[in-house]
Parts: sequence; structure tokens; C-alpha cells
Amino acid sequence: MAKKLTVALIYDFDGTLSPGNMQEYDFIPAIGKSNREFWEESNETAREQDGDPILAYMYRMLHEAKSSGISLRRESFARSGQNIELYEGVREWFPRINAYAAERGIQLQHYINSSGLREMIEGTPIAKEFRKIYACSFLYDIDGVAYWPAVAVNYTNKTQFIFKINKGIESVYDSRRINEYIEEEQRPVQFRHMIYFGDGTTDIPCMKLVKQQGGHSIAVYNPRSRQKRMEMMELIRDNRVSYICAADYSPDKEIDCLVRTIIDKIEADHKLSKFYKK
Repeated sequence: MAKKLTVALIYDFDGTLSPGNMQEYDFIPAIGKSNREFWEESNETAREQDGDPILAYMYRMLHEAKSSGISLRRESFARSGQNIELYEGVREWFPRINAYAAERGIQLQHYINSSGLREMIEGTPIAKEFRKIYACSFLYDIDGVAYWPAVAVNYTNKTQFIFKINKGIESVYDSRRINEYIEEEQRPVQFRHMIYFGDGTTDIPCMKLVKQQGGHSIAVYNPRSRQKRMEMMELIRDNRVSYICAADYSPDKEIDCLVRTIIDKIEADHKLSKFYKK
């Protein structure tokens, strides 16, 4: 039996699958602060220390949780993930698009590539849909309490996970195999068989990389925000993304129609590649 063609769908999370930042649905209200207060203090910490904004927000989470007596256990973060709002159609998206691809002999693999928290994403009802969740995470002590960042995913190092997917490397720790040379045709997920979904500045390097390497990048925006749509239009003009769509994953909406069309194109291109070329 011929091996199925593999296509990777790679998603940012905040603003892409969910309308807001994941910390805002449960964690920030629990520590008694407004969203604005938390993010302003986080950004001020990064400015004062000339540090990475992602590490700064992770520090603020640890600091604020301890000050407020909030549990820092992995399961507590997962419970917070249960309260994250998802865009329209997200829950039903995965089985539907998987079935569409399978009818064409294509196997879809779904990945998260996010600057949010892996532990919270693991608590969402869609966590089981992803082959791998690349996101920020904490180290845990012997009692299972978070005490230090283990992985911090910012806008530049997000691109490393694109290469890991390309080469079939799921370990975050493994930095040796990522540098080994493998012919593109021999890699588990070729760049031209990738579809990247993102919503903002932290996704631009990944969206541009996938687009430049022959894949497809989709910038999504909140359907309720005209301003966000205008911002995404700039990415098209700057040749950084392939398409823009409203973030509604329901049947026959923009994203659904576009991704089905991309899958059809990948299938057709794969068939054409089998013919002898003069």
C-alpha cells in the first residue's frame, strides 16, 4: 500500500484559535487584576530588565500566583485551559477537515506553535487533536509546582519548530538532529505541504518562512474587528502571507473553503510530480 501524503496544519493559538490571550479567561481574574494591569506590568518588567517579553510574562504569572495564593500545579493550569473561549467552528473543524483530506489519500497532522502556555492548551477540549504542542512551559519541582520557565517561545524562535516539523523531530530538547542534513524530498513533512495559521506579529517570521518555502500561510483576524482585518491586509501587501481570512472555522466559511482548496492543490501537485518531465 502506498504511503499517504502527509500535510501539516500548524496553528498559533491566541488570536488564531481563540479570540483572546489564554491567561485572560481565568488566570488574570483569579489574581485580582485587570487584563490591562497584568500586561502593562509584564511589559514594564521586560523594559526595565531589557528582557524577553515572553519570559517576563511567565515570571509575572509565577510572581502573581504566589502572591495571590493561586495554585501553580500543572493540573491547575489545565483547569484554566478548560475556560478558554474558542472561535466559532473550532471544535468541529478537526474531524471534518481530516475526513476531507483522507478522502484524497492525504493524512493531516495538526500542530500548535504558540507563545502561550502549553499546560493551558493541554486543558482545552481540542488538545487531543494535535500531534505536538510547541508552546511555553514551566519546570516543576518534586511536589509538582511550577517554579521556573522550561520553554519560552518568542516570535523568532518559533521558526525552529517549523524546521522540527519539517524533519520529524518532536523533542524540544533535541538540538542535534535539527542540524543534520536531510534531502527535502526525504523529510517527513515538506515545506510545500505545510499550512500555517497565525494572527499577528509573533507569527510573521513563521508565515513568511512557510510561504517562501512553497507552503501556504493564512493570516486570520477576529471577524468582529475591522481594524484587525486592515492590519492583516498589510501583511498581504508586504508579501508576508499568502491569504487572509476571518477566524471562523465553520463549514463553508472562508477558512474551510480555502483550506479544502489548498488540500486539492497539494493533491494535484503531488499527482503531477509523478509524471515524467522532459
